[in-house]
Amino acid sequence: MIDVTNLVEKTSFKGNYFSPDIYLQGDFEFGLLENRSGSRLLALPQPLLEALYNTLEDELGEGSSVALFSCGSWWGKHFYQRFADELGEYYGEPLARMRMIQFIQCLKECWKAHGWGVLDIDLKYYKNGFLVPQILNSPFARFAPQNKRPMCFLEAGIMSAFFSKLTGEDLHCVQTTCESMGANSNYFVIGLSERIKSIKAWQKEGYHHNKIMELLCRD
Repeated sequence: MIDVTNLVEKTSFKGNYFSPDIYLQGDFEFGLLENRSGSRLLALPQPLLEALYNTLEDELGEGSSVALFSCGSWWGKHFYQRFADELGEYYGEPLARMRMIQFIQCLKECWKAHGWGVLDIDLKYYKNGFLVPQILNSPFARFAPQNKRPMCFLEAGIMSAFFSKLTGEDLHCVQTTCESMGANSNYFVIGLSERIKSIKAWQKEGYHHNKIMELLCRD
């Protein structure tokens, strides 16, 4: 007969590390916001995001995309390290040994806990060498100026650096649809730079996300 007591003692049941009621902690009197490990968090109010976009657009024009992507890339490197350290300590094993489904679920919960929208990762094209993140209700898209191009350069930079650190490959990320342009969600494509460099040219030709993925998978 199985000894239930021993079974429970030897089995570690871990809940959602990023559960908002536990993960987010703060002291409203002093204006402090921290996560459950004690790391400081920064709140980005709407006026700040709008001012950031408008100022960069005025100063740099289309070059603002490079500045925002670079900021996101720097952010993504540090985000990955903190994500890996905190989950490694919580689950008692390195991120590299985590099952894919568990890793993706943790990343989705983390994204939502930080207020960055609802993230999903489409693995349909994984065997072709691509990851396709989809984000709904992105604040970075919501407060971006309406433009003729996707505007979530911060998110693209974050994911480019995050997945590069995760895989050990030099990956790039390009956005193919944007809520700021009236799309229902924001789609991104992550892959080797050489393989996804044609996306921007296809976008200028008016190709939609599904057509772009079709063309990528032909290469």
